[in-house]
Amino acid sequence: MTPSPLPDLLDAVQLYFDSLYYCDTEMLNRVFHESSSLFDGDNGTLFVESIESFSNDVGGRTSPASKNQEREDEILSVDFLSPVSATVKIRLRAHENVFVDHLGFVKTEDGWRIVSKIWHLEKVVEV
Repeated sequence: MTPSPLPDLLDAVQLYFDSLYYCDTEMLNRVFHESSSLFDGDNGTLFVESIESFSNDVGGRTSPASKNQEREDEILSVDFLSPVSATVKIRLRAHENVFVDHLGFVKTEDGWRIVSKIWHLEKVVEV
């Protein structure tokens, strides 16, 4: 019997959550494939960003951890397209911003890696 790919995928999702909570670019670059792209359409136009640009942005932020923000991250759904590809829908809060992301994962020789991210700013929480 082939072992379930779910535990390793969930570990990769947790690495994503941790990388954003701590603004840790080493963790972020470990979970994202170096060729991945990120997309957003919240302002009515398509915004496309490379992982390199996103990593630089995250590295320049004040981390939620440094402000002792309570963790607010959750997995909303996991959809396996195959044993080596999946889409994971998550919600997380970073400071006052609550985001919903669709993360496209592919299992590589280095484990599960995010190959695409589509995000949406769901709401802004008053603090």
